[in-house]
Amino acid sequence: MFLKKKNHLIGLDIGSRSIKVGETVETKNDFELNKFGMMDISAGWIEDAAIKEPERIAESIRDLLNREKIKEKNVAVSIGGYSVIVKKIQLPPQSEESLQDSIHFEAEQYIPFDINEVNLDFQILSDPAEGNQRMDVILVAAKKDLVNDYINLLNLAGLHPCVIDIDAFALQNIYEYAYAPQDETVALIDIGACKTSLNILKGTMSLFMRDVTLGSEQINHKIREAAKCSLDDAESIKLGGKPGDKFPGLKLRQITTDVVSDWCLEIRRAIDFFYSTYPEHQIKIAILSGGGANIPEFRNMLASEIAMDVELIRPFSRFTVHRRFDSAWLESVSSQAAICMGLAIRRQGDK
Repeated sequence: MFLKKKNHLIGLDIGSRSIKVGETVETKNDFELNKFGMMDISAGWIEDAAIKEPERIAESIRDLLNREKIKEKNVAVSIGGYSVIVKKIQLPPQSEESLQDSIHFEAEQYIPFDINEVNLDFQILSDPAEGNQRMDVILVAAKKDLVNDYINLLNLAGLHPCVIDIDAFALQNIYEYAYAPQDETVALIDIGACKTSLNILKGTMSLFMRDVTLGSEQINHKIREAAKCSLDDAESIKLGGKPGDKFPGLKLRQITTDVVSDWCLEIRRAIDFFYSTYPEHQIKIAILSGGGANIPEFRNMLASEIAMDVELIRPFSRFTVHRRFDSAWLESVSSQAAICMGLAIRRQGDK
């Protein structure tokens, strides 16, 4: 049994249709996967990252933690959606201390919100001491209302938020840990319920980020219209639960194909824009995560659309996995677990 350190956190990914929790323990050389679990939540409880039913979500979080026998109260969570802006900008070379003083002024030029209504953070990507005319900076802005809603939700669930990350950064975190990337250029594509995120990396440096309003809830809405059913029933039909005589599998496949065709087109457009900006970079592979990544038609169609290899992310590949876990089950939920595991390896005091 490994002793937990004082900076120990659990990772909690609160998605639009499911909650994932993960706990890792640091060993001498790496991390051991200690706990991992998932729980579905109903449609409408979270919409566009906005929390609509905090009491019900808090109850689900408590139930999930109890089910997985997780007692730790300090958590790392992440946020996303259109109340969060991540931009790579270029500024005159300066120290981190100097930029800390001027970041609000600089941010006003790039953030489409009232600067007084957002929490700001940044990270300098290039060394200001190298003599370059400009330096690259990642600027992050999140609306205070959104951040406060998540803090209140966690408090309601009896938890203590120690790290509030961004979905794309949590995904990048687990990619860097699991894959130990060198200098290749890869595209991380996360297909969530309501949002698709694209993060193109060279090694460990993000070159390009983009979010689009596409996700697997589109399939549910089309099924609901065709089957005249609730969104929860549509989710069940999508997963093969109960199509019945009134909703044959052929119709389901056609809806799925139509939706994922739109995903592929939008992703290709984003990648084409990346190539127009960075023509010297060639993306080696696209790595998929999120619930939508499990749709076989999507992986095959995307590979054809963007003319590159496409694979599912393997977030558990480098962990020492406790023998009580079913390896086949872990593999089946890998794409949905990626952001959660990127949070689960965070520690208090991380930048």
